[in-house]
Amino acid sequence: MSTMKIKKGDTVKVIAGKDKDKEGKVIAVDQKNGTVLVEGVNMRTKHAKPSASNPEGGILHQEGPIDASNVMYVHKGKATRVGFKLDGDKKVRVAKSTGEVID
Repeated sequence: MSTMKIKKGDTVKVIAGKDKDKEGKVIAVDQKNGTVLVEGVNMRTKHAKPSASNPEGGILHQEGPIDASNVMYVHKGKATRVGFKLDGDKKVRVAKSTGEVID
């Protein structure tokens, strides 16, 4: 992917897959693989052995990566596409539905 249109901290809506229509905050972005981690979406079960950091061990539930193409940025409560625009000499993200600058 050339440029990621989703950043850490953005609120996104899942538009495809088993978690379709769920919304959440982006925890992490992996530009190399084109994936994002979204709070409460694509939950995985992991079996952990007891360790110093986790003395109990047991079954852990954690988010799995989801492809960036399967999420849309949420702007003012509605999912929208994201574009780029030059604002002076700075490149900014723009919500396609309203034309407003995101950040």
